[in-house]
Amino acid sequence: MLDGVDVVEVAKRYGVCRQTVHTWLKKYANEGFSALVDKSSKPDSCPHQMPAEIEARVVEMRRQHPEFGPRTILYWLGREQVGPLPGRSSIYRALVRHRLVEPRKRRRKKEDYIRWERSRSMELWQMDLVGGFYLREPSVFLAASSNSRSRPNRASRASRSTKSRASARPNTASSLSAASSSAERI
Repeated sequence: MLDGVDVVEVAKRYGVCRQTVHTWLKKYANEGFSALVDKSSKPDSCPHQMPAEIEARVVEMRRQHPEFGPRTILYWLGREQVGPLPGRSSIYRALVRHRLVEPRKRRRKKEDYIRWERSRSMELWQMDLVGGFYLREPSVFLAASSNSRSRPNRASRASRSTKSRASARPNTASSLSAASSSAERI
C-alpha cells in the first residue's frame, strides 16, 4: 500500500475483509479520495412504488369518506379507471403513512393456534350426534366419534332407540364391525 503496510494488516486494523480493502484501493485509484466518502445505500428510484398522483387520490378519497377502507378505495379506483391500479396492501400502507388508519397486527399464523389435542391417543374423544330423521324407522340417531390423535372413524353407529347411552369404550375393530352389521340391518 502507500506506506508499505500490508493489505491484511489494514483489513485487521479497520475490521473488514481484505477484499474490501482492495475495493477501496481501486476506488481511490480511479476517482481519488472523494470516492471513499460514505454514500447512502438508498436506491435512486423504486419502479414499483405507487405513483404520487394515485397516492394523493387514495388520501383524498379516505379524507372525503372516512369509512372507506383499502378494499373499498381499491374498488372505487378501479371504477375511476385509475392506472396502474395499486394493490390493496399498498393502499393500506399509504393510509398508514399518512396516519389515516391505525396500523394493526396481521392475523395470527396457523401455527399460533392451539389444537385441543392430548399427548397420547384415546385421551380426548369427540362425539357428534345427529338424530330425529326418518329412514325406515321413525327415529334413528347416528353417532360418529373420533379421538384427537387419529382420523375420524369411518363407520358410524345407527341406533333405533330414543334413549341414548354414553359409553367410555372406544371404537375398536369388533365394535366397528358390529356397527357396520347393524347399519346393514337398517
